[in-house]
Amino acid sequence: MRDALINMLNDKSAVIGIVGLGYVGLPLAIRYADVGYKVLGFDIDSEKAKSISEGKTYIKHIPDSAIQNATQKGFESTTDFTRAAEADALILCVPTPLDEHREPDLSFVINTLESLLPYMRQCQVVSLESTTYPGTTEDELKPRIEKAGLRVGEDVLLVYSPEREDPGNPDFTTRSIPKVCGGSTANCLDAGKALYGQVIDQVVAVSSTQVAEMTKLLENIHRAVNIGLVNEMKIVADRMDIDIHEVIDAAATKPFGFVPYYPGPGLGGHCIPIDPFYLTWKAREYGVNTRFIELAGEVNRYMPEWVVNKVAAGLNQHKKSINGSRILMLGIAYKKNVDDMRESPSVEIMSQLQDLGAVVQYADPYVPVFPKMRRYRFDLESIEITADSLAGYDCIVLATDHDVLDYDLIAAHAQLIVDTRGRYRSPAENLIKA
Repeated sequence: MRDALINMLNDKSAVIGIVGLGYVGLPLAIRYADVGYKVLGFDIDSEKAKSISEGKTYIKHIPDSAIQNATQKGFESTTDFTRAAEADALILCVPTPLDEHREPDLSFVINTLESLLPYMRQCQVVSLESTTYPGTTEDELKPRIEKAGLRVGEDVLLVYSPEREDPGNPDFTTRSIPKVCGGSTANCLDAGKALYGQVIDQVVAVSSTQVAEMTKLLENIHRAVNIGLVNEMKIVADRMDIDIHEVIDAAATKPFGFVPYYPGPGLGGHCIPIDPFYLTWKAREYGVNTRFIELAGEVNRYMPEWVVNKVAAGLNQHKKSINGSRILMLGIAYKKNVDDMRESPSVEIMSQLQDLGAVVQYADPYVPVFPKMRRYRFDLESIEITADSLAGYDCIVLATDHDVLDYDLIAAHAQLIVDTRGRYRSPAENLIKA
């Protein structure tokens, strides 16, 4: 069975099932279709399936043409999970958020697997790509698959291969980012290498699913900790009246031993603000207190409050208070040049400002209508940025520095700018750096 499945994967006669057609699953589905596989995409959101069938994108940095090209080559989307039996590979690309206690929420992974299990069969490879704590694949997926009567390593080949997408980054594509892969058994790993070998330039095989799971956490914790460090350095530099961005630029000229990280209004995205807590939670099971990681998390979570304090100070200089002031949040996606709102610190800043009595609006060409979110409710649409509209706000908070924004226009007509991204380098009377 193993050899037959691997042969199908290698000669591209296998049907690839992608479960979850978001920022991770959709680019992966397109990549498989591009190289010649028949791809079956699953999602509980019928609007996504409808958009794909109509050849329309719902992710800003993925053009309609990419969807259309993929569907012409055999990419099909559905909400019908009974069709899982048609797939020779099932790749799970579903969210792994934190619950209200900031503990891992595996409900999307487990519920997705439970939805697939009645229709799974022998001679399939299952790959989990969602970020999670070490042991999830072996302790949560494997027992459920085997309880359904399918032997892992023989009937079903189980692997963990963490996603490494960087939405909106033109320098790295699904194909060019090396793919880490760990198998539940040696047979599973062989299947995993065959699954990804035709679509990814480099597959990095590791000895177990736990190693692959820990690898993903290390990558993101490394980034979270270094961002926490530079955010703390920003606060120190601010008190000393030193421009932290000038410091970073100067330090970055060192050709060894330094990697530049940049401060901001807080952490956003589906990985960096969340993944460290997966490890800190799991580490407690082993009696380990991850103090360093948690301290970085405290610093990063404080950043929205730091920005709000900067807004208050700036308004105070103009003899105004936050209460009653009109404040425009400029950019609400979690990073520039994407439409991804997940864990965006901009939204927490908006919430804090509103709680203090501010009248808050936003402008973001990537997010025309404020989306529904679990923790926040804003009935808002993006405003048009003009000289008149900018002049009508008491404060502009530059939270996400999209390249398409007209920064000269903003600087010329804003009464007060609180810049959280270091976009404006030269001092100005209407500028506060945050």
